Amino acid sequence: MAAAPEDVPELARLLEIDPYLKPFAPDLQRRYRQFNKTLNDIGENEGGIDKFSKGYESFGVHRCADGGLYCKEWAPGAEGVFLTGDFNGWNPFSYPYKKRDFGKWELYIPPKQNKSTVVPHGSKLKVVITSKSGEILYRISPWAKYVTREGCNVNYDWIHWDPEHPYKFKHSRPKKPRSLRIYESHVGISSHEGKVASYKHFTCNVLPRIKDLGYNCIQLMAIMEHAYYASFGYQITSFFAASSRYGTPEELKELVDTAHSMGITVLLDVVHSHASKNSEDGLNMFDGTDSCYFHSGPRGNHDLWGSRLFAYSSWEVLRFLLSNIRWWLEEYAFDGFRFDGVTSMLYHHHGVGQVFSGDYHAYFGLQVDEDALIYLMLANHLAHTLYPDSITIAEDVSGMPALCSPVSQGGGGFDYRLAMAVPDKWIQLLKEFKDEDWNMGNIVYTLTNRRHLEKYIAYAESHDQALVGDKTLAFWLMDAEMYTNMSVLAPFTPVIDRGIQLHKMIRLITHALGGEGYLNFMGNEFGHPEWLDFPRKGNNESYHYARRQFHLADDDLLRYKFLNNFDRDMNKLEERRGWLSAPQGLVSEKHESNKIIAFERADLLFIFNFHPSKSYTDYRVGTTLPGKFKIVLDSDAAEYGGHQRLDHNTEFFSETFEHNGRPYSLLVYIPNRVALILQNVDLPN
Repeated sequence: MAAAPEDVPELARLLEIDPYLKPFAPDLQRRYRQFNKTLNDIGENEGGIDKFSKGYESFGVHRCADGGLYCKEWAPGAEGVFLTGDFNGWNPFSYPYKKRDFGKWELYIPPKQNKSTVVPHGSKLKVVITSKSGEILYRISPWAKYVTREGCNVNYDWIHWDPEHPYKFKHSRPKKPRSLRIYESHVGISSHEGKVASYKHFTCNVLPRIKDLGYNCIQLMAIMEHAYYASFGYQITSFFAASSRYGTPEELKELVDTAHSMGITVLLDVVHSHASKNSEDGLNMFDGTDSCYFHSGPRGNHDLWGSRLFAYSSWEVLRFLLSNIRWWLEEYAFDGFRFDGVTSMLYHHHGVGQVFSGDYHAYFGLQVDEDALIYLMLANHLAHTLYPDSITIAEDVSGMPALCSPVSQGGGGFDYRLAMAVPDKWIQLLKEFKDEDWNMGNIVYTLTNRRHLEKYIAYAESHDQALVGDKTLAFWLMDAEMYTNMSVLAPFTPVIDRGIQLHKMIRLITHALGGEGYLNFMGNEFGHPEWLDFPRKGNNESYHYARRQFHLADDDLLRYKFLNNFDRDMNKLEERRGWLSAPQGLVSEKHESNKIIAFERADLLFIFNFHPSKSYTDYRVGTTLPGKFKIVLDSDAAEYGGHQRLDHNTEFFSETFEHNGRPYSLLVYIPNRVALILQNVDLPN
């Protein structure tokens, strides 16, 4: 984990990839120097980032080898710090911490005479802070490993988690997938029942479904503890605690371990962009001041989100956040992270009210929060040094250049970024345009407009599009008829027919052309009806929309099964052919009046006919490959709710006839609203 030389080792490579960055080379050099300086400072003062990122081994409350307890907190604004709980009858001042340098406080509690610990597993604790203004504040340690809420209590309780038989992982981590097919998941809504589902339920019922669908990665949302369920897990109160509303830490470990046994990579949706404003059971005002882990004053508040903002240049904040990264990698065996709210972190304006047009000046200058950027570089450096196969994904809407380039090039160090313009494009088309007015060139541009050699995760929709106030693609397409006409016994109405065909086509072209990875939010693969809405006062605390009705896809009498089948076979074909890990697709046709898009990727020929009514006989499509072709995926097949207009035994032969810039071409029958994948059978599988 030694630091690299001060000069950016591979900056020339980055500038070769993107010459438009040359005027900003001094900015990239300054950022790298600051990253390098921070890494060196950590080495000189803490013995290296390896030791620095193990803060969870000393901070918080820990059982020592002799049965005693060692307790440590960082509370620079406190006048006094104490430990209280069930173990001392909640006497607030009987166990005072000793003040150390740099705002740290320590306490050692000897064991009982029989060498057992004074604070047993499962007992309640609180840190008591006396503030400089004389207030007595009851707080949960920022390093608490387990917190839970009893009954109708408003606040969470800190539970000392020290089980006699902690979970032991049985399976090794999967190798980094060549192609990343992500199933975005939320444990709590994974059941059809009107309740919060459990880790156990997800492990037993949802993981096998994910495996069967051909996804090789799950991205778990709402795992870091959050007091407000309806925040979707984005208002974190306890950063080191796995959410207790789904079960115990050991049950989450079993979930991850079981996924690994299936060859499934597990990513955590990590939220280091902000924190809940809760003080009784959150980080806010921990030491009685409005600073501590956050910026003081207006800079420490995100007005739009109503949350607190970290002071990323603070030494102890860096320790806390980097240790949090390591904690989830090592304690729970997660394989990487999707970093939430990266745009908010990168800029002092947090992206609020900004339009990123692609002008590079927006990505450099005083508006960039370089403290946050340096933290992200350090987090990526740590994750990839500890586990070279770990995966990090940035949720950034701004398109900051080099965010997904290696740190050694002066980049942010992420492996992937989310292609956030793609779902917006599909929603815009469905909301604002008739099918016959869809612009093929604009669709192709949106799907292929990405930075060279920076990997993107493409998706047609994620949890964002499923939330109340918006609609899923299936609901935009079929709306009220989903309630009445999804039975195979009901008439195949024009609305349902259009919806089923376009749902498949949108997903396949996004999957095949939109990036180097693919993401789907749980249930959307089969066109889950309705929206997501968590229990809250506004809906009378109802769980009706906070669940996933997987049984709909399992019912042979419902048409949801067709979309489910297509999603599975699309993923399984990608697993065999690997188009996500192949170079970007070569588009040969985007015909506006015919509504045809054709491209090649991974030696497969993809053809899409988006025309609402026109089918084409003997339509000529260009290809780079000579030889014989056969259909390997057809959205019009019966098992996908199609009209079975194509004979899959048909063989197509390319001829030496140049077309659309390709040396060969073939003639194909392309029905309306159909997506086809043709494979050259003369090539090895």
